[in-house]
Amino acid sequence: MKLVVINGSPRKHANTAQLCEMAVKGAESLGASGEVLNLYDAPFRGCISCFGCHLNTSAERYDCFYKDALTPILEKSLEADALIIGSPVYYGNVTGAVRSYMERLLFPLDTYHFDEHGNREVKRRKVVPTAFIYTMNATEEQLTHYKMDQTLKSNEGVMHGIFGVKCEHLYSCDTMQWEDYSRYYNNMFDPQHKKEHHDSQFPIDLQNAYELGARLISAAQAIQ
Repeated sequence: MKLVVINGSPRKHANTAQLCEMAVKGAESLGASGEVLNLYDAPFRGCISCFGCHLNTSAERYDCFYKDALTPILEKSLEADALIIGSPVYYGNVTGAVRSYMERLLFPLDTYHFDEHGNREVKRRKVVPTAFIYTMNATEEQLTHYKMDQTLKSNEGVMHGIFGVKCEHLYSCDTMQWEDYSRYYNNMFDPQHKKEHHDSQFPIDLQNAYELGARLISAAQAIQ
């Protein structure tokens, strides 16, 4: 069993990355292996709409035809028994890198073909438990008030459709973005509140990420 965790943050040691690492530790606690892959280490582009993956001759192919630095990450994602995508929330959605990764990962698995029951077919080799880890400056109240959660749920719905099981999510809200707020042009956030909230809540978020990693591996083991 292997858990692959995608870090879609440009920062490799900040909030999102730490939660991704804890998810791997949770998977390892059940004897699985785990790996964090950093999207921003790989210069790549999103889907180029070549439609190579949708040719009649590509019915059995699951991979993106366009080859670049993202290809090894896509290959590992397709081999995973469980998959987590971690991302900070930028303007109410995942980062641009994550969106591009999702295009390249999911479009070759999707089809424009209906089965005999009228359901859209997917080229899925196996059912894979998936989840998103979201980090954000927004509070839980702002997340729902501005309906950002609805946008994020649409990503989860796509993952559900492609991989065959409900996609989970973990929200880490009201995060501490900088260690020294005085260095930045900002009067929106109270540095003292941010630190106090980080000290009290982020350890809980880390534990939740650990449990998420373990839970997805447990689900994958049950499927196999």
